[in-house]
Amino acid sequence: MTRIRPTLSVILPTYNESSNLPILLGKLKTALSEVSHEILVVDDNSPDRTWEIAEEIATKDDSIRVIRRITDRGLSSAVITGMEVAEGEIFAVMDADLQHDEALLPRMVQTLQGGYDLVVGSRAEEGGSYGQWSRRRRFISWVATFLARLFLPLEIKDPMSGFFALKRDVFEKSANRINPRGFKILLEFIGRTPGLKMRELGYHFRNRQHGETKLSGSVVRNYLVALFDLRFGHYLSSTFAMYVSVGATGIIVNSLGFYVGEALDFPRVDTGLLDALGPVHLSVPFGYQLAIISNYLLNNYLTFFEVRHRGLDILKGLIYFELISLLGLFVQVSVFQLLYTNGFLDALESEALSKYGSYAIGLAAATVSNYFLNKNFTWKDFRP
Repeated sequence: MTRIRPTLSVILPTYNESSNLPILLGKLKTALSEVSHEILVVDDNSPDRTWEIAEEIATKDDSIRVIRRITDRGLSSAVITGMEVAEGEIFAVMDADLQHDEALLPRMVQTLQGGYDLVVGSRAEEGGSYGQWSRRRRFISWVATFLARLFLPLEIKDPMSGFFALKRDVFEKSANRINPRGFKILLEFIGRTPGLKMRELGYHFRNRQHGETKLSGSVVRNYLVALFDLRFGHYLSSTFAMYVSVGATGIIVNSLGFYVGEALDFPRVDTGLLDALGPVHLSVPFGYQLAIISNYLLNNYLTFFEVRHRGLDILKGLIYFELISLLGLFVQVSVFQLLYTNGFLDALESEALSKYGSYAIGLAAATVSNYFLNKNFTWKDFRP
């Protein structure tokens, strides 16, 4: 006997929502009493055993299914996991913290059945509100929305919403292009699926009653990376762009370190190896070493955040990063010498352009070689 698809699949990504989930499931059953539906709880192996509570409830209600993810993590990837196994003709995504209004779901279904591809539960649309948000959170939301509008051609007022619904065929057409990183999966669907017919429905955002917010520095970082990837990912790796940006800050740190060394009157040392160049100013290696440490820490907590080093591995990683940086310096000097000494850029008809052109090419070669070595060795060696 062929199983009839439910009209709606509600996907609930959860992490430490043991107090909220039973309440929400009860509210969903009431709100969807007239809609054929299923509910998928996708839990990232919550320490508070949210998955266990969900499984217990599911034993008494066959419309509820539970997916416990042991190794994978992240809201967006949890949503994709749910959509991959969902059986409904319409997929709705909402948080399990009781802040989204489940009573809006029937209207979302009706709107999609009326010809729209994607419907957003909007706090900025008429009839909606952000509730009792603090000024800090309103400011963060405003900045995030501004950046989304700056990077992407958006027509909706609340692109930061985590409450939305879409047709199954929208997911099937865009699934192979979605990058399930970060926590704003809505932006992925909008940014990677041009031509969507969208509508916003206003709702009042409620306060969290139990548990803690998931907003953190890593969430902000992943959001910025996702925006860059959506806008420029076809042309440039977001990881490489971040690595180069960190390198640019290293130039500033290097210069500041040099000036500090000079201000403190660091001595000059005659190594006996560089007689042609004279004694070495210790301000120079001091600034260079500060830049290496700064670049390593920033790359560890920004560029390679997902595989960042912890504990004693930080010291090991710094040693590897130091060695690769020295190798990069050798590459830079070698390329410069090769180009400048042999006059490869003499066609520029300017001594200064030839010199700085050779320097720039050497710097680029060192940056690319350092990036691939660090990506495939320094931060690969410690992957969990």
